[in-house]
Amino acid sequence: MSDIAVRVENLGKQYRIGEYVSYQTLRESLMRTITSPFRGRRSQDSDSEYIWALKDVSFEVKQGEVVGIIGRNGAGKSTLLKILTRITTPTEGYAEIIEPVRSLLEVGTGFHPELTGRENIYLNGAVMGMKKREIDRKFTEIVEFSGVEKFIDTPLKRYSSGMQVRLAFAVAAHLEPKVLLVDEVLAVGDAEFQNRSLGKMRDIAGGGRTVLFVSHNMTAILQLCSRAILLDSGKIVGQGDTRNVVSSYLKDSQIPLGEKVFNISDEDNTVELLRAYTMDNNQSIRPDILYKDPFYIAVEYQTASQVDGLRVGLRLHNEQNVPILHTATSDCSNLESLVGAKGAHRVKVQIPGSLLAPGRYYVELGIWSPGVGHHHHITEAVAFEIAGVDVDSVGDEVLRPTLEWDLL
Repeated sequence: MSDIAVRVENLGKQYRIGEYVSYQTLRESLMRTITSPFRGRRSQDSDSEYIWALKDVSFEVKQGEVVGIIGRNGAGKSTLLKILTRITTPTEGYAEIIEPVRSLLEVGTGFHPELTGRENIYLNGAVMGMKKREIDRKFTEIVEFSGVEKFIDTPLKRYSSGMQVRLAFAVAAHLEPKVLLVDEVLAVGDAEFQNRSLGKMRDIAGGGRTVLFVSHNMTAILQLCSRAILLDSGKIVGQGDTRNVVSSYLKDSQIPLGEKVFNISDEDNTVELLRAYTMDNNQSIRPDILYKDPFYIAVEYQTASQVDGLRVGLRLHNEQNVPILHTATSDCSNLESLVGAKGAHRVKVQIPGSLLAPGRYYVELGIWSPGVGHHHHITEAVAFEIAGVDVDSVGDEVLRPTLEWDLL
């Protein structure tokens, strides 16, 4: 038998911008008629009305291989997974995938809102060809992992989006399909569930199952995947060793250097993240810092009301997206009651000079509070460069501190 689990040949998917489907509700038809005078006339054959979400994509995935699919938003990652799961059909080329396959593409995919959590577990198992006794054997483990024991006999439409994703991930991870397709679900839920999910993904990756994993979390990609595929504008622009592909992606990414303005609020409009930036020792915003100079990473935000226990944290990654240090406002007990006070705030942390080796670094930013989880979590908030002036012999190390030597 062939050891290929997924084969994709010259795959392409074209969409027409502003296209109307032939089947519409009465309300949609009426609205289209009413608004038609305002849409103007346009050529039905204009090339500008079409966009290729995927074009000439070809690759193979062997059975038991864990492959990461990365790229910027709009690169075609989710479109590829939707074709592989037969949610949408390709415009050209073809894709083959062994059965059974389970996908986690978005909240609620494959679940029925009118059925309870219990009924959805059995429904999904049946769809994957499992017998009832096989699902019975896994049922308790699935429910415990999901953390929705109290609501397992409640209709899914009553679940929050986070509860739905936890249950969906638990089902996909424990019912053991031959191929698992995962699209960014590890970014959903609180920090504790994300860590558990990552641990479960490690077990899956080491258990001989085939996984295609789409994520913007490069740390998870590096930890889980033996190989990576880089998409850009619907085309494969790199594939191979995960570390090399991730490094290429980060070097060419659009992560802003020196400063990033956000102006985004959390779901409850409690904490608004304003911006993040790097400053030199003179408090000037700079994207490049001299190796021997100390510098600051600053975060500006505002709270609509008092947020007890609020914390701001930073994690630095190198060019291969390996995390090299973590720091948070909770490290300083004198800030604990001030960080979550109502109003506008700026927090900053000093990074000593003569510590980081020359190169580019990326800041992962988190703002969270106990019992709530993340108000904001930006995996690639801002980047900066350490310029190697008067530095001798720098290789692959990420730390290059100036230490005291002695001759005895």
